[in-house]
Amino acid sequence: MPSHVLQAREIQSLSARIAMSAAITQGVQLGTERFDDWLAERRKANTFRVDRIPFAEMDGWSFQEHTGNLVHHSGRFFTIEGLHFTEDGQPHGDGPYNDWYQPIMRQSEVGILGILVKEFDGVLHFLMQAKMEPGNPNLLQLSPTVQATRSNYTKAHKGGDVKYIEYFVGPNRGRIVADVRQSEHGSWFFRKSNRNMVVEAVGDVPLLDDFCWLTLGQINELLHRDNVVNMDSRTVLSCLPVGDASGDALLSDTELLSWITGERTRHCVRTERVPLDLLPDWKRHDSVIEHETGSYFNVVAVSAQAENREVAGWTQPLFEPVGSGIIAFLTRDFGGIPHVLVHARIEPGLLDTIELGPTVQYTPHNYAHVHEKEHPLFADSVLRAGADRIRYDVVHAEEGGRFLNAESRCLVVEADEADAPLDPPPGYAWVTPAQLTSLVQHSHYLNVQARTMLACLNAMKTSTR
Repeated sequence: MPSHVLQAREIQSLSARIAMSAAITQGVQLGTERFDDWLAERRKANTFRVDRIPFAEMDGWSFQEHTGNLVHHSGRFFTIEGLHFTEDGQPHGDGPYNDWYQPIMRQSEVGILGILVKEFDGVLHFLMQAKMEPGNPNLLQLSPTVQATRSNYTKAHKGGDVKYIEYFVGPNRGRIVADVRQSEHGSWFFRKSNRNMVVEAVGDVPLLDDFCWLTLGQINELLHRDNVVNMDSRTVLSCLPVGDASGDALLSDTELLSWITGERTRHCVRTERVPLDLLPDWKRHDSVIEHETGSYFNVVAVSAQAENREVAGWTQPLFEPVGSGIIAFLTRDFGGIPHVLVHARIEPGLLDTIELGPTVQYTPHNYAHVHEKEHPLFADSVLRAGADRIRYDVVHAEEGGRFLNAESRCLVVEADEADAPLDPPPGYAWVTPAQLTSLVQHSHYLNVQARTMLACLNAMKTSTR
């Protein structure tokens, strides 16, 4: 309940406390040099296994008789159905197609991605979890304190409690540091979002198995390692109110918001849900649904075991992309202020036509059969950049609870006028990281890939690498 006492609209000391945590790379529980041993111990302490299975061997999942949609018998979790996407606007740099059919996941419930923070010895520490997801390339990655769908934390699976959920729901949770609803992958989810939360604990917090306290500086160091910090952690970290919101930029904040509004109105996007069985060019077999060209992604089924999860064993469908992705920001300094080139991306599952994405976001395999002129804009500038211009280059996995072995090479590349002009083409704009941080405090401005890259940009500021 509100206290009915006037208080400051912003927590004045918060940015300074976050900055201090980002500057500290030795935590009260373990140093970063001991993290690998801790993660290895957690891997040994539990049994993890994932096997591909035919669709018929999934427990509780089936294809609907009249639509072919893949559904769970409880009516909870998510469904896989068909989508028809069309776009009649001006060219937007996303590739040669503006009309296609595809499978898509529909999950209307909003989950919680939450990180609990607490001060030790005057330094904020973040409670992170070693969590197994069936789609992770290495199974175990560093996840938020809580990473749960509503079906999970309301125990639709009839399993155990979600640990620490009481700090994020109900009247006794701690002080809110960040709380914003953000979109998920717009290419694979239909209008799905999760609640991204950072909560500061009040009082003692028990430390459970598979959890550890890390400073933001330690997490930032881990963001320079392949496949360690999972996607859900990255999107929550991007929502932290870091740095000073003031400062100069090529576009004022009002001009930037106007540009985004203009991008949303200059495209006419239509999405139509269709039965999975009626998707042209997609074929269903015993163990896979695939596009007839072998491109894009497959729908597969797995059996998973993880004895430390709320349910020790389960089966489920997953999307498996064909090939690894490229996610990249081109960056330039203007007047001594770093800017990154954002792209107003149209994705079929987004709620409001476009969200800001990285400069380049694509899977090269899907463009192998088309002329280079039809590849995404600026892809060539990223892929041909020399080592002297690459400022960040790490492989991160996408959401392992829904996607199998989905990896993207994440890059920050220093550009010049020849690579990325001061006046970019339609659909692109130069913005500062501080402007992205301001936008991400609100819903539906940055897509999940841009939020990953924002977390990486913040990690670059304090990395000792």
